[in-house]
Amino acid sequence: MIKVSHVSKYFQGRQVLKDITTEFLPGKCNLIIGKSGSGKTVLMRSIAGLYTPEEGFISYDDRVLATMSREQKIDVRKDIGFIFQEGALFDSMTVEENIMFPLRMFSNMRRKARIDRVNYCLERVNLKGINQMFPSQLSGGMRKRVAIARAISAQPKYLFCDEPNSGLDPQTSILIDKLIMDLTKEFNMTTIVNTHDMNSVMEIGENIIYIHEGRLHWQGNHENVLETDNKELNDFIFCSALTKKIKEK
Repeated sequence: MIKVSHVSKYFQGRQVLKDITTEFLPGKCNLIIGKSGSGKTVLMRSIAGLYTPEEGFISYDDRVLATMSREQKIDVRKDIGFIFQEGALFDSMTVEENIMFPLRMFSNMRRKARIDRVNYCLERVNLKGINQMFPSQLSGGMRKRVAIARAISAQPKYLFCDEPNSGLDPQTSILIDKLIMDLTKEFNMTTIVNTHDMNSVMEIGENIIYIHEGRLHWQGNHENVLETDNKELNDFIFCSALTKKIKEK
């Protein structure tokens, strides 16, 4: 479990996050949603330890990030997998080398064990046998699945997904959502997904927090997100012609 307690974050004197308190549960897909510029990416990066909040604290299974020693922070980072918005694969490395990268950084596994782990991860994302291909040879959906394979290669306890469906067609996005959900359940990971994709919200939103102008404005799940009377959330959800028709029904 990851807990966020009264977290505030500033950039050049401007407050981006405002007294946010919430928690993210293991074995569930926890979604952060909100408009562009609402603070959701800053929140995710603060939780992941990439930013340090000026106020409040973040804890991993009751271990407070700000008070950890350097060695303790390294141990936590070993337990984190991160799926970046554009995949962030190394173009000069093969698929196998990309997936093996966290294993080389954070484990003492022998080469054969690393390759076995790579093969397992590729099978898990339905990309068996593409070890020696390069990212430039892959479709957008394949690159995203390789990024997921790399993120889970070191068997993380916490998985961060920054707009995992960015640039993908709707059908591929559904496949990526299902894959993230399945892996979360299989490995009991605390998964946090930063997204504005309403399909993802409805498909995998087991725990959803809505950020508006840096504040936590609503928290719920995909079963009640369409029924809220929160004005800001409704304005966000029902902003398109399609969603407005759904609301009218």
